[in-house]
Amino acid sequence: MTIINFTPVSAFIGGLVIGIAVMLFFAFNGRLVGISGIARNFLNSNDKRFDNFLFLIGLILGPIIYQLFSKEAVTINITNSTYLLGIAGLLVGLGTSIGNGCTSGHGICGISRFSLRSIIATITFMIFGILTVFVTNLI
Repeated sequence: MTIINFTPVSAFIGGLVIGIAVMLFFAFNGRLVGISGIARNFLNSNDKRFDNFLFLIGLILGPIIYQLFSKEAVTINITNSTYLLGIAGLLVGLGTSIGNGCTSGHGICGISRFSLRSIIATITFMIFGILTVFVTNLI
């Protein structure tokens, strides 16, 4: 990270918006927000399937709408193999299934409830994420 990328105000506002969204989701649905759980429930459950669909569509449309109204030009360059990215996506899905949740569920909702399981899971996610970046940069 360089000082150019240090944006505490926008990071604070983003965190605040995420926190408010989590509280609203819980207040209106009685469930915690976790992307892997919402995706799993959308695919496997008939209960609240439309709510899960709307949440997932919002995840896709949110950045697109932001891009339309933002003055910043955002470009994404995929520098790795699409096959490797596909395998990585499947491994992430498998890991969230084994860990009973993903970083959003454990990190945002679990830690805020002082869940020991979520704290350990989030620390584990971060350690292996850092190690993966380190090993990938060595190759």
